[in-house]
Order: sequence, then structure tokens, then C-alpha cells
Amino acid sequence: MITIAYILSSIMVIFGVKGLSSSKTAHRGNMLAMIAMLIAIVITLLHKKIHDFSFIIASSFIGSTVSVILAKKAKLTEVSRIVAFYNGLGGAVSVSVALIEHYLTIREIQLNIIISIVLGLLIGMVTITGSLVVYAKLRDFVKPAPGVCEIKHSLHLLLFIVCLVFCVIISFSQTCGAYLLAFFVISSALGILLVIPIGGANMQVVVSLLISYAGFAAVATGFLLSSNIFIMSGIIICTFCIALTIITCNTMNRSLPADMLKSVKVTVLEDSDRNDHHKVIAHAPEDSIILLENAQSIIIVPGYGLVVAQAQEILHDLENVLTKRGANVRYALHPAAGRVPGQLPALLKEAKVSPNLLFATETINDDFQNTDVALVIGANDIINPAAKNTNTCLLHDMPVLNANKAKTVIICKRSLSPGFSGADSELFYNQKTLMIFGDVKDSVTTMVKFLKARAEEKEN
Repeated sequence: MITIAYILSSIMVIFGVKGLSSSKTAHRGNMLAMIAMLIAIVITLLHKKIHDFSFIIASSFIGSTVSVILAKKAKLTEVSRIVAFYNGLGGAVSVSVALIEHYLTIREIQLNIIISIVLGLLIGMVTITGSLVVYAKLRDFVKPAPGVCEIKHSLHLLLFIVCLVFCVIISFSQTCGAYLLAFFVISSALGILLVIPIGGANMQVVVSLLISYAGFAAVATGFLLSSNIFIMSGIIICTFCIALTIITCNTMNRSLPADMLKSVKVTVLEDSDRNDHHKVIAHAPEDSIILLENAQSIIIVPGYGLVVAQAQEILHDLENVLTKRGANVRYALHPAAGRVPGQLPALLKEAKVSPNLLFATETINDDFQNTDVALVIGANDIINPAAKNTNTCLLHDMPVLNANKAKTVIICKRSLSPGFSGADSELFYNQKTLMIFGDVKDSVTTMVKFLKARAEEKEN
């Protein structure tokens, strides 16, 4: 019965993950996976014949309370940070189990146990520190491009070999405190140095890859505990996230080994340099009304600023107003828009935007040259022509939306500050670009208000 329950929960996890492939089935898939893990936990506790559940109940209550509070208070803009933080906790679990199993269990030294301990410690520590760096970047504690950052392949390889040696020594000896401390320091450095140079659109690749690391660490933990459900869940997470990483890389014209291991050298423009070369005239939202009224074709380009401002509802209202005037309105969705894959499609679906109006980059990019207005809402990197023109840019070779080819570009954002990559956008200073500074939600609300007012005047 226990084996059947484990197999059932494993199948439910597989179908739960499959449900995440579509926004229509994502909620059901998430619930299915949650129920599967609950079944696995209950069966495991009953199978181990635990006599005193007081500590387990207390810790479960504390963990559940904290997670519920965090989830309830979290905004949509914080989803990527929560994913990174929880992924780091997953790595910490693998490290803790490996150490506890090593120090508290009296056993004969076996090759499979040693390999499990080594993998649990090494991958777990890299997952912890790498995820914490991602969390710090997403919270702007660490700047994506703090100046010049150059790290060689050889340093990563050297740190990896040293960590591996320390892991083997720790596995064979239970009295190796100095080696264990050295391992924690060096493996932490490895995790940090793997992630710290990476920024811009590549962060989505890093997040999914680190989640696959956590899944791999869970597999090692499963072998260590002889837990089939641990092994099965870890394999599912690992393969799913590796597939997601490869798909994301292909979509963004990235090569996984090159992006994760290559040296990265980035130079950021100082504000004084930027202001010396470019001058921008700030426009008010009402300045765009005549352009929007006369436009027959409009492509809306939403970015992370839309998520921050929570302006999806009023943007949908603007779309409806423009559609009623006879304009052909569509949305251009870039895979790197937002901080986690699928964030913007989910947000627009929440606002009841028709899926027929959502187009991927490769589908709509050629239409910009025949478009009257490209309306950019809080986007930076995904419309930056520097990805094609500047070899030293972090966005180099990444497919970007051809908003600069539209007859007129209207950009709504708070300031001229660069995007997450740290690269200055050439499109902000283009002569056919209208820069509307301020809160995105307020700007779009003003547009809707003026368009409705002018429509009423014409009717009267």
C-alpha cells in the first residue's frame, strides 16, 4: 500500500507539472502537485512508525504559518524573489540531510552513500548561495552590472575540483571540522561567482537552472535516505527545469554553457556621460492623444513596469477604447519581459485580455514597420536596439522587439534609468519617441480619460 501511494503521488506530481504548461490549467496543476506532496508526507510519517509527533506538528505549524503569511502579503512583483528564496531553502535541506546522515548514522562506508553525500553537499551549497545572489539582485541589493566584472572558466573549474576533494574527505571521515568549514567557504564562493556576473535577460535562465540544481540535490538526498518519492520528485523537477532552461535559451538566442560559464565584462555609463550625449523632452500623457486617435494600427509592448504599477486593468480599458475607435490593437510579449517566465501573460489574462491579442516576439516583430504607434508600457531591455548594435552590451544577440521601426513610439516609464541589464536604451533618445514620465498606471488612466472625453464630444 505504501508503494502504491508513492507511485500515485509521483503520477500526480507529473500531471501537476504538466498542468503548469498552460495558464488555463496552471491552478489545477498546482493543486494536484500540492495534494501529491501531502500524500507523500503523510505516508512517509506513517511508514516510519513515529511514536511522538509533537516536534513534527510544531515545526509543520510554524513553517505553514510563515509560508501562508508570506504568500498572502506577497505582491505579484515579488514572485520571482520568493521563488529564488524558497529554492535556496531547498538547497539548504539537501545540505542539512547530508550532514545529519553523515554524522548521526553509524554505517559501513559504501560508494553509493559517499556519492550521495558528496552530491548533496556540493549541489546544495551552490544552490543556496546562487539562489541568494539571485534574490539579492532581484531586490536590487546587488546591482546587475556594478561596473566591470570578469570571471574566467578556470576559476570556476578550480573551485569545483577543490569542493569535490573536500566533499570526499568529509564523506570518509566524521572528524573533519576544518575541512567542512573550508568546504562551506569555497562552495559558497563557487555559487556566488557562478551567478554574480550574470544579469539582464539571462536572469530567467539562471532561475530555472538553479531550480534544476535543487531537484538534482533532492535526488541525491533521496538515494541517501532510500526514499523513492524524494528521488522521483527530484528527477521531475530537475528534468522539467532543464527543459525550461533550454527552451528559454533557444527563445532568447542564448547558448546555455556559454552564458553560464563565459567571462562577462560590462561597462555601465555614468549618469554624467549619459546626460552629456542625450537630451530628452518630457511629454504629458495628453500629448499622445492625437497620435492614438489617428492610429489605425497599435502594438502595445508591456514590460516589468506594468507589473510594478499593477496597471493591467486600466491598460485593458485603453485597449477597449482604441478598439472601439477602429484601431487594430495587439500586444507584443517578449519572453524576457518581467522577472519570471509567463509573468506578463498571466497578468494580462487576469485582466481579461483576449488571448487572441497576445503575440510572441517572432510572430509580431515584422509588423512593427507597418504600425502607426508602438505603445511601450514600462519596458526597457526588450526594446533596446543596443542588443543588435553594441557588442559589449549584456543584451547582445538577444532578440528584441522592433519597436523602433514603428512610425511613432510612445514610452511610459518613471525615468530614464536603464533596465535590469544596466544597458542604456537608444530608443529613449530617438526623435520619433515620446517619453511620458511618471507612474504607468496614472499615465494610462489619463490617456483613457482624455480619449473617452473626446469620443463623447464628437458624439455630441
